[in-house]
Amino acid sequence: MKTTNGRPMPPRRGWNPRPVERRILLFLGDLVAAWVAWFLATAIWLWFAGPIPWSQWPAFYLSRPRWFYLLPFLWLLFLVELYEDRRATSWEETRRGLLVVFFLALLAYLGIYFYLVSGAGPRLLPRVSVAAFLVLAGVFTATWRTIYIHVLLRRLFLRRALIVGAGANGQTLWTWLQQSVSHPFLVLGFVDDQPQKRGMRIGGVEVLGTSAELPQLVEQYAITDVLVAIQGPIRGELFQALLDVQAMGVEVSHMNAIYEEIFQRVPIAQLDATWMIRSFMDEARKTVYYEVAKRLVDIVGALVGLALLALLFPFIALWIYLESGRPIFFSQERVGRHGERFRVWKFRTMLPDVHRERGRWAPEDEDRITRFGRILRKTHLDEFPQFWDVLRGKMSLVGPRPEQPELVALLEDRIPFYRARLMVKPGLTGWAQVNMGYVGTLEDTRIKLEYDLFYIKHRNLLLDLYIILRTFGAIFGARGA
Repeated sequence: MKTTNGRPMPPRRGWNPRPVERRILLFLGDLVAAWVAWFLATAIWLWFAGPIPWSQWPAFYLSRPRWFYLLPFLWLLFLVELYEDRRATSWEETRRGLLVVFFLALLAYLGIYFYLVSGAGPRLLPRVSVAAFLVLAGVFTATWRTIYIHVLLRRLFLRRALIVGAGANGQTLWTWLQQSVSHPFLVLGFVDDQPQKRGMRIGGVEVLGTSAELPQLVEQYAITDVLVAIQGPIRGELFQALLDVQAMGVEVSHMNAIYEEIFQRVPIAQLDATWMIRSFMDEARKTVYYEVAKRLVDIVGALVGLALLALLFPFIALWIYLESGRPIFFSQERVGRHGERFRVWKFRTMLPDVHRERGRWAPEDEDRITRFGRILRKTHLDEFPQFWDVLRGKMSLVGPRPEQPELVALLEDRIPFYRARLMVKPGLTGWAQVNMGYVGTLEDTRIKLEYDLFYIKHRNLLLDLYIILRTFGAIFGARGA
């Protein structure tokens, strides 16, 4: 057995995936389920085509229409909302989501089929094979998700952890883990250098020893992770102990990194100005290539959005006018990148004779919202005029949502680091929007800021694409705020 400083390597307890590894595993399982469904659906197509010799089966599979190869990928696009941790770890949420995905995919197929039925539709869109794919993909995905939730998330696959620090920060970290529905840690104890804390229990978990005993505790309990719940400088002896256990194959993580990994937010209550300068600003700085690529994506997306707006405008405008008269649009001043002020335009969703008090949140279910306005908000269609702001560079497709100047001034006084969200252009959609519902309180706004800062810190084109796809999922599922 390999040794480190004369000590044996701690035994590993099976497979212990981290949150990002769980998400990758979930996606790969869905991908396999979709392709198995595709092969079986094609086999059903082959069976209906008549007796074909075994030697000709590969040629039959390869000769399918190009669009048929897209079915597994389209199925995964429909599943995008089910990768949110709360839904991915709840069978009830997963079951409900899969039913919605199945019927949305079926409606999409039927719409295309009947649109093309007057021409070559029946040949291009074989009913039996597509129906078989949808049923099989639904069954296999549900089976895989059941295995994932009821087997892979069980105690056996949790990462065995010790928390270093049994004070206020350690207790805060313990509380975070209890609040998470999907954290991967089985906390076996605390480590603290205050002798009087030995044997003390925090949430039913015991303080097992001091940092000097950390390597022995790692061996004794087969620890995979050491979670450091200390803010500020770390003593030399503790630092050496952490280096020793890291050399033994144990992962050492700070509580702030754990918070980001689990919740995909930034823990602003635990941060200080030093973190903002040394960590956040350094990691939030992006290359010119990303900025150019993001701008190109914004321009293309804005042109597509404005084309859709041109098609939908007569119908939306007429409905607004028939229900509540004029005006059709609503305009309001907002704060953009680096505090620049600009006006945003939206389709009016409220009664025209009711004026909103500036600089405050409005209740989510106020009577002043029209019936058609609720539909526009749920589907985000009221935001479509803002594609013009994206085209002219005041906004981006993805970023923190722009706020009123009065609210920005208020929140800068009450929430630490609120001004940091103005480092980037505001967006039509954002990381906070796809992870939260309506924001109407100071506490909700604090959580929303944590999501916004996480996006600013980690933003890249893949994350932007994921947010856009989840926004489409929210639109089709009518989850708009």
